[in-house]
Amino acid sequence: MENYLAELNDAQRAPVLHKDGALMVIAGAGSGKTRVLTYRIAYLMHKGVDPFNILALTFTNKAAREMKTRIASIVGSSEAKNLWMGTFHSVFAKILRFEADKLGYPNNFTIYDTQDSQRLINAIIKEMGLDKDVYKYKQVQSRISSYKNSLITVKAYFNNPELMEADAMAKKPRLGEIYNEYCERCFKAGAMDFDDLLLKTNELLNRFPEVLMKYQERFKYILVDEYQDTNHSQYLIVKALSDRYQNICVVGDDAQSIYAFRGANINNILNFQKDYDDVAMYRLEQNYRSTRNIVHAANSVIEKNKSRLEKVVWTDNEDGNLIKVHRSPTDGEEGRFVASTIFETKMQHQIHEGEFAVLYRTNSQSRAIEDALRRKDIPYRIYGGLSFYQRKEIKDVLAYLRLILNPKDEEALIRVINFPSRGIGQTTVEKLTVAANHYKRSIFEVMENLDKIDLKINSGTKRRLDDFITMIKSFQATSGSLDAFELTAQVIKNTGLFQLFKKDGTPEGVTRMENVEELLNGIQDFVDGQKELADATGSISEFMEDVALVTDLDKDTGDDDRVALMTIHLAKGLEFPYVFIVGLEEDLFPSAMSMNTRSELEEERRLFYVALTRAEKQAYLTYAESRYRWGKLIDAEPSRFIEEIDDKYLEYLTPPVDGSYRYKPLMDTDIFEDVDKSKLRLNKPVASTPPSHHKPSEEKLRKLRKLKPDLGKPSSLSNLFDSDMNVGTIVSHTRFGRGEVLKIEGAGNDKKAEIRFEKGGIKKLLLRFAKLDIIS
Repeated sequence: MENYLAELNDAQRAPVLHKDGALMVIAGAGSGKTRVLTYRIAYLMHKGVDPFNILALTFTNKAAREMKTRIASIVGSSEAKNLWMGTFHSVFAKILRFEADKLGYPNNFTIYDTQDSQRLINAIIKEMGLDKDVYKYKQVQSRISSYKNSLITVKAYFNNPELMEADAMAKKPRLGEIYNEYCERCFKAGAMDFDDLLLKTNELLNRFPEVLMKYQERFKYILVDEYQDTNHSQYLIVKALSDRYQNICVVGDDAQSIYAFRGANINNILNFQKDYDDVAMYRLEQNYRSTRNIVHAANSVIEKNKSRLEKVVWTDNEDGNLIKVHRSPTDGEEGRFVASTIFETKMQHQIHEGEFAVLYRTNSQSRAIEDALRRKDIPYRIYGGLSFYQRKEIKDVLAYLRLILNPKDEEALIRVINFPSRGIGQTTVEKLTVAANHYKRSIFEVMENLDKIDLKINSGTKRRLDDFITMIKSFQATSGSLDAFELTAQVIKNTGLFQLFKKDGTPEGVTRMENVEELLNGIQDFVDGQKELADATGSISEFMEDVALVTDLDKDTGDDDRVALMTIHLAKGLEFPYVFIVGLEEDLFPSAMSMNTRSELEEERRLFYVALTRAEKQAYLTYAESRYRWGKLIDAEPSRFIEEIDDKYLEYLTPPVDGSYRYKPLMDTDIFEDVDKSKLRLNKPVASTPPSHHKPSEEKLRKLRKLKPDLGKPSSLSNLFDSDMNVGTIVSHTRFGRGEVLKIEGAGNDKKAEIRFEKGGIKKLLLRFAKLDIIS
């Protein structure tokens, strides 16, 4: 049975064999901490500890299942079933089922999810006659959740003048009343919400000493995974349960503490040695996951943090490739670089899409990556969220655009007729639908002819329906003169969508705003791209057709071998051979919202450390010189995290921007005259050189163009291609791929080329805008 110990290295074996007392295992990324936790439980059982006396707490059910399966393979499934192992919430819910009567709850109490809580709070706000624009139910629910996780009960709230004053200053003086009513209604319904599972367990252990003693005797050995992610409430429960025997083992990595926004307190792990007597400290510093270059690069970044536990992560793995750094002119180009690199790497090394991951700081960044992957026909999966164009707020905006293009689109009309709320209820929509079916007309046509048909709708509702029709028709009237970006921006503003998203200050509301902003960015990028096409206008119909075509490629094929797209927070605990960390720009990563204090910045740095250490073989760091924000190109600056990596671990695929690039002149330099050096009299005569020798060869221009994206700007393209582009020339385009020139017509700024592309078919491009490379 002890053969499993042979699978451990010396550093891993030491904490496994440490039977009694408090111990902390500081486990670096990829060092095998889950294996240590699993084998330690198996070893305790092998040494005679009853599995009923072992409590193991994890943060995900998946982790608990994997550990229990591994333990069962060592000690047998019958004994493994007796372990108390699971997430904090699942284990404490189990305890509360046994002890609920002491708190006045039934043993079969209901557990409310977030939506249940929000519906109840919304009902309370209405009943109290409060302004729903001031007391937004999602914000109130978030506030109550934070109170409970900080152990601020209703009683504690009303005994804390500072809290009440803070809510009054925020124009929510009755928030305490809502909190009280919410708790009373939950109690009356025999329900606990998710946060109550921690709060009520703390209440149980503190108010009833006999219950505390019972579970202290029950759980003589306690193990906690990812201890750096525990919040104050979880910390107190673990402290209370382990206080009698102090046989507690916590495993974690302070360098991977990235959940402060959810209440996680890094001080729990930093101060563990102060909480228990004679704490044994073990360090797992050997990384089995990543190459030496990746490990050392990650170390060189995280050592910049002042608040950390000392450890030096190392590896016996090969040096591997240097970390590749790439600079793109825009976020759209960044997406195309990622897609092209994945495609080329996949073809060169014959590897699967599932070996690649693209990590970003915010969900909205997936749009540019998704668009680029689709155009390369590379399958992908969004983790922890919907595909960009499937997100509700995006579908809401697109529904308005669909309705403008086709008023008979009933699915689009039903989706937006009362969103944002304009007093057109479900009953009215049902009456309109019945009438439309009866007269065999669209709902929109029925709405246009309400005076001609017998439909029992009151005058107020009729007026609101008329206003809706007028709004849609006004959009239709202007759609011919506006491009896709201008019209969409007008729709978002005039429908009230922008105000609705802006008012919602919850984290979800902020995310929705970011996604709508990213949609506008994508549309502006599309419009700019359409300028290349001689017969394109950049209209909303062109954009909607483009979206319809690309989203068809995003259907679930049932194939799991796809590129993984996710936020860095979701990537924790995962690993991939090839990892792209995108959007490494100041104010994006590190986030502009997380640079007010050193502790916030250090959490951002830990987040970057987590991202980098997901990579096994190759890591790519990418950033853009400019990024669309609300349809405008904003200059971006490379993230400080790139600069913090020792240069010897980096390979710049594009030259790094030096300090001079960031300097912006204070005045227009065109007002100064250039010096004509030919008129200067020098002591030594200068030999004249034929003008033709001054002109760089096309080969050199192509090399320069790869190094300096500026040479790809419209001002230089016509000169570059005038002499070399002929019928039959083979060219390459960033969107349409390779193509052959079929015809050239016009001159100067109006010069056009008709090109047959592999992907886009035949396109007529204006050469002053076309982003083309000549291949042969």
